[in-house]
Amino acid sequence: MRIEGPLLRGTFVRRDNRFRATVELDGRHVAAHVPNSGRLHELFTPGRTVLLRPANNPRRKTPYDLLLVDLGGRLVSVDARLPAPLLAEAIRAGQLKEFHSYTEVREEIRLDDSRIDVLAQGPLGRCWVEAKSVTLVEDGVALFPDAVTARGTRHVQTLAAAVARGDCAAVVFVVQRDDAVRFAPHDDSDPVFGRALRLAAQAGVRIYAYTCKVTPHEVRIHQRIPVVL
Repeated sequence: MRIEGPLLRGTFVRRDNRFRATVELDGRHVAAHVPNSGRLHELFTPGRTVLLRPANNPRRKTPYDLLLVDLGGRLVSVDARLPAPLLAEAIRAGQLKEFHSYTEVREEIRLDDSRIDVLAQGPLGRCWVEAKSVTLVEDGVALFPDAVTARGTRHVQTLAAAVARGDCAAVVFVVQRDDAVRFAPHDDSDPVFGRALRLAAQAGVRIYAYTCKVTPHEVRIHQRIPVVL
């Protein structure tokens, strides 16, 4: 998926709240929208280089979007809106062998009391797929979540119920960086989600994780990594 530019390099100053940060740009402090409600403590440290995109709406209170963080030459996408369309794009293009049998992809479909990111359909039936954004990597292990996620727990429980009714379902963890070698639930941040994910896997929900290649111009799903539950 292409990143519409241009992107501007700034210096991270502070996180003002969940969705707003202050960044130094060309010697002045500007407000930037953070499209991610996670803590991101390991990424948002003062003095770190970040990449901003000017907002299309000049009347917005945050005139920039903070999209990428530069970890000494390795870029990390922090845009939590990306994984679902990235996944849908990759399935449509036939890039993920785990979903090769599905020929139709729909996005943002209501299932019970949740809205699921992707519904993939094909000759073998349908598969409900929820994509989760991962930015935290410790010692090569991608971890999710980095904060309590009641919504994420509800999603995996909804998927398990869909499997019980005879559908296919999957949770896909999209690691928006390329330095992870495996994925695990981050029980220290949210043990309830970890338990729900393991129960969903036991019920037949498929669990996948993929890393991404991130450049200033593009984010794309790169390769599948092992999931350790």
